[in-house]
Amino acid sequence: MHTFYQPYPHEFQWTKDHPLEQVIGKPSRPVLTRNQLRSDGDMCLYALTVTTMEPKNVKEAMTNPAWIESMQEELLQFKRMDVWVLVPILDNISPFTLKWIFKNNHDEAQTVIRNKSRLVMRGYRQEEGLDFEESFAPVAKMESIRIFLAYAAHKSFTVFEMDVKTVFLHGSLKEDVYVCQPEVFIDADHPSHVY
Repeated sequence: MHTFYQPYPHEFQWTKDHPLEQVIGKPSRPVLTRNQLRSDGDMCLYALTVTTMEPKNVKEAMTNPAWIESMQEELLQFKRMDVWVLVPILDNISPFTLKWIFKNNHDEAQTVIRNKSRLVMRGYRQEEGLDFEESFAPVAKMESIRIFLAYAAHKSFTVFEMDVKTVFLHGSLKEDVYVCQPEVFIDADHPSHVY
């Protein structure tokens, strides 16, 4: 038996002299069963708004309200950040087509916590010789993360992590890029326009 282990009297029974350092929360707070039931009900209601199925295409996604909401949220981010403007198509321009990617975000227990839709450009339409070999990823290299954490540990810095919901790497482009309107979300007033 370790010297750190100090058995308390009535260790395996309920007792009023339970050590306070092992109590989580405030011991003077009354039992809140109604509040717990309400939070369980909120969790059940939340579970109804996400789905465990990952659709393979837009047609499958449109059958589920959770995925429709996720796609609308993605489009709202483009509009909110002023990423694109709906314009008439030019004769000499061949716009890129878009594709929806669907993924479920999981927590540590592999429970689905969020349905994430991403609108991406189909890369196979790129032309060789025009930035064909270049690709960009909004992630840090593992070596960079290790160096950062080693330096932070050496200097005893506090490190916080965060998740960026929507990020656009390149705020302004040198050339105009035209993309078709996303499937199912085509503007009824201007169906032939592009972004």
